[in-house]
Amino acid sequence: MTTLKVLTLLGASLLAACSGEPPRPDKPEAPVVQVADVTQLTGDVEAGRVGFGQCRSCHTVEAGVNRVGPSLHGVVGRPVGHEPDYRYSTAMAAAGGTWDEQRLYDFLEKPREHIVGTKMTFPGIKDGQRRADIIAWLKTQAG
Repeated sequence: MTTLKVLTLLGASLLAACSGEPPRPDKPEAPVVQVADVTQLTGDVEAGRVGFGQCRSCHTVEAGVNRVGPSLHGVVGRPVGHEPDYRYSTAMAAAGGTWDEQRLYDFLEKPREHIVGTKMTFPGIKDGQRRADIIAWLKTQAG
């Protein structure tokens, strides 16, 4: 293999690793799914469990355990900015509303644009299906 080919492959791997979205082994060439309404997608719980791996450095689904980000245990249906013992940004604490599936779907696409002033630095997940998968898994983490 030529040096140029090795460098090209290495560069592609680094770009993929830094994109914030882990590869999906079940669909390595899957196109990015863009829909505005989460109800148009069926979330895959197992794919969501795998996809949540990119969230684990800041979040956990263990009840009452906060990290850099709040625990996401029971987040679907919970009021925005109301995890006990977590210090939210002013913007997140004032956002109001509830983390329903659609709001999570929108937020996870571009967190800093959805709630301007959030301290969440994660750039977001472009692929709508991946977001739907993670939300489907999060729904199972309430009990």
